[in-house]
Amino acid sequence: MTTLVQPVNDTKDPIVRDDLALNAPQKPLIMGGGIVGLIVLAYLLATQHISQSLLLGIGLLLGYTLFHARFGFTSAFRRMMAVGNGQAMRSHMLMLAVAVTLFAPILAYGTTLFGGPVAGYVAPLGVSLVVGSFVFGIGMQLGGGCASGTLYAVGGGRSVMFITFIFFIVGATIGAYHLPFWTEEMPAYAPFSLATSTGLGYTGAWLVSLAIFGIIAWVTLVVEKKRNAPKMAPVPSDSGWKRIFRGSWPLFAAAIVLALLNGLTLLTRGQPWGITSAFTLWGSKIASGFGMDVASWGYWQGANAAALEASIFADSTTVLNIGIIIGAFIASAAGGLFKFTKITAGNFAASVIGGLMMGYGARLAFGCNIGAYFGGIASFSLHGYIWGILAMAGTFLALYLRPLFGLSVPKSSDSVC
Repeated sequence: MTTLVQPVNDTKDPIVRDDLALNAPQKPLIMGGGIVGLIVLAYLLATQHISQSLLLGIGLLLGYTLFHARFGFTSAFRRMMAVGNGQAMRSHMLMLAVAVTLFAPILAYGTTLFGGPVAGYVAPLGVSLVVGSFVFGIGMQLGGGCASGTLYAVGGGRSVMFITFIFFIVGATIGAYHLPFWTEEMPAYAPFSLATSTGLGYTGAWLVSLAIFGIIAWVTLVVEKKRNAPKMAPVPSDSGWKRIFRGSWPLFAAAIVLALLNGLTLLTRGQPWGITSAFTLWGSKIASGFGMDVASWGYWQGANAAALEASIFADSTTVLNIGIIIGAFIASAAGGLFKFTKITAGNFAASVIGGLMMGYGARLAFGCNIGAYFGGIASFSLHGYIWGILAMAGTFLALYLRPLFGLSVPKSSDSVC
């Protein structure tokens, strides 16, 4: 019989925490976050296409949803591998099921709300993908959060995640510098789409995708039963309508909202939700400011060259990321949860290493847990499934590395938060 105990206290991890009891709303912080959001919105309306303003709003909703539901990818993979708890993984499958249902007609129609072209994330299959996703899987378990987790943890004030965030950018920049080696000199196969590479079309690919998600959800239930996995501990929440503003939201509800917002992102900018390309842009601009000839890198040739020369506010991924941070900040303040947390030598070192590995891995793997895993699978790309498998393998290895930095690993006798 499994004994439920207090969840492991890991203040390093923005997703797995035991100090989430709601407090009075931090009204000055809420107002401050709102003012910052309005300033950014006004600037975008004055200088950019209207789509950028819409994306800022989508980003705010993404950040709010991620924080309120504590919707994680890092913790979901770790729970599954460590103790066999698949509740969060099943929420992933629901999210993906809703996403492919939205993406199929949008990709088939091929036009955004503003008349531009639409394209999903469909990437090559090669050594770069395998190495990058495996490295990312290790990095997110050491860094304490994935790409989306890092952003919303920064918005929530988790101090050590600022370290992860900084080195995530550094790693993504180094990865961009090295990318031609991995993509041009290492073996690779052409991109493979369940919709366009098989003759199934988007309707057939949609049906196949739903079947895959159902099988994965069923497997998680079998594993849970076999391993007698502990259940996830409930996160404190307000009641009634207040729960909308002062979480916690159910994972399944958040999964549906995230899928809807990703579909809206695709309709607005012609690409799914992404995160890490902006990190590469920010790091490359900083490196250029220090005199490095960033423009000569292979990554910044062709279609990417214009982004390096333009304002970061012209980059739609940057705008989404800013929105996520502000949205998470407002959500944390609404729950009275914004506060800076303790940094130790162990979690500092893990953040540096994890951030570097995630940034580097994301560039090699054509995206992170959002761009490659969520966006890739939702776009019917085989590379998204490969990313998930290899990131899970990296997670398994990281379970043996986390204790070296003083980071916890769930045990079968622990409740899972």
